[in-house]
Amino acid sequence: MAEQQTPAAGSPAAGSPAAGSPAAGSPDALSLDEVVTYTSDLIRIDTTNRGGGDCQERPAAEYCAARLADAGHEPVLLERTKGRANVVVRVPGTDPTAPGLLVHGHLDVVPAQAADWSVDPFSGEVRDGLVWGRGAVDMKNMDAMILAVLNSWHRTGVRPRRDVVVAFTADEEASAEDGSEFLAEQHGHLFEGVTEGVSESGAFTFHDGSGNELYPIAAGERGTAWLKLTARGRAGHGSKANAENAVSRLAAAVTRIGAHRWPVRLTPVVSAALKDIGAVYGLEADLDAPDFDVDAYLAKLGPAASLVASTVRNSSNPTMLDAGYKVNVIPGSATAMIDGRFLPGHEDEFRATMDELTGPDVEWEFHHRETALTAPLDSPTYARMREAVREFAPEGIPVPYCMSGGTDAKQFSRLGITGYGFSPLRMPPGLDYNALFHGVDERVPVDALHFGVRVLDRFLRTA
Repeated sequence: MAEQQTPAAGSPAAGSPAAGSPAAGSPDALSLDEVVTYTSDLIRIDTTNRGGGDCQERPAAEYCAARLADAGHEPVLLERTKGRANVVVRVPGTDPTAPGLLVHGHLDVVPAQAADWSVDPFSGEVRDGLVWGRGAVDMKNMDAMILAVLNSWHRTGVRPRRDVVVAFTADEEASAEDGSEFLAEQHGHLFEGVTEGVSESGAFTFHDGSGNELYPIAAGERGTAWLKLTARGRAGHGSKANAENAVSRLAAAVTRIGAHRWPVRLTPVVSAALKDIGAVYGLEADLDAPDFDVDAYLAKLGPAASLVASTVRNSSNPTMLDAGYKVNVIPGSATAMIDGRFLPGHEDEFRATMDELTGPDVEWEFHHRETALTAPLDSPTYARMREAVREFAPEGIPVPYCMSGGTDAKQFSRLGITGYGFSPLRMPPGLDYNALFHGVDERVPVDALHFGVRVLDRFLRTA
C-alpha cells in the first residue's frame, strides 16, 4: 500500500472572494497556458491499460499530486496494487451546509499502435493549435483542466460554494478494480457528504452539419454486461460426424445474439434527449403513443441521431471467439465474449433474453458487470452545467443524453453519488469528438482546452 496522507486543502487567504462574486471572475490567464502544458505532460506519461493489471498509473498520479501540492493542497495517494495509484483531495467550500461535489478523471488510456499514427501517440506534441496523443480527449485533457482550475483558484483566492472532492483514478479502461471501485469500497470516508459528481463525456460540441452546435450533457449511462459464453460438447476427430460439436453450438448462439433486434425501451433521460434534440429541428412526437416509430424519428434527426441511437435499446455485440487447437480435432469446448449493455431498469430483461438466445447447450456468465445509471434533469446542478456552457457558448444548445457506455460514475454511485457527464470542450467543425475516443491521431484543440477551463471553473465555483 502506498503512503496515505490526511486529505486537506490549502487555506484561502482571509478576505478571498466568494464563489460567484465579480472578483472571482474567470480563471487567470496563466491557467490557460497551464492546461496545455499539463495535457501534454500527462500524455507523455505512458499509462496504457492493456487489461489484466498491465498498467502503471503511478507516475501520472505523482504528477497530479505534485501540481496539487503546488496549489497548497495535501493530496492522498492510494494504491490497491503496486503502481496502480489514485489521487484524492478535498477543496473546502464557502458553504459548510452544502453537499459536496465530486469531480473525477481517470489516468489510464487505451493502447495505441504507433505505426497507425501521424505522430508518436505519447509525444504530447503541440502542433497546428492542437495537442496530439493518446488521452488527449479520453481523458487527460479533463485531468489537466481540473488541475489548471485548482491552481488558478489558489493564486486568486477563489473558493467554490460547496466542497469539491477531486479524484484522479486508475484502471477505468479495464475493470476499475484498482481505481474507483477500490476507492469506493475501501476509502469511502474521503467522499463523505458528497452527493453528486461530474466526469467525462459531456458538454462537448456536436456539429450537426446544419450550423447547429449541440452540447450533450450526460445524465445517465447504460449498464455494463460483458459476458463469457461457454459451449461444451463431445471432442473427436474432425472427419467424423458429431452432433455435439461445441464450436457449432457456440457459433449458433453467437449468431442468434448478433442478429437479435432488441425492443425499444425509452428511459426518461433518453425521452428527454429525443424531445430536446427533435425540437431543434421543429419535430414533435408523442413518445408514449403505441405507434411511435423511434427509428423513423431518429432518421429525421440527421447526424444528431447518433447522440441517441445507441441508447433506445439494450445491445449485445459478439467481440471475441476462442476454440480448438488443430484443424482436424473437434474441441470439447469453445468460448466467446459478448459486449452487452442494458438500459436503466432493464437488466432483468437483458438476463432473460440472454438465457433464451444462448439456448440449452451454451452457458453464459458475467465477465464484468456494472449497474446502469440515471440522474435527474431537473436538479440545480444540471441547470448550472447548462448555464456554464451557455455563458461561454451562447450560440450552443445544451441537450441531455445517456451514455451508451460507462464511466467511473458507476463505482462512485455505490456511495450514493449521482453522476453526470460534464467535461466541456468546444470543438471546431470537422473534428469529431466521438471518433477521437480510442481512435487514431487522438488530439484536442488548444482553444477547446481554454474553453473547458473557463466552463469548468464557472460550474465548479457556483454548483
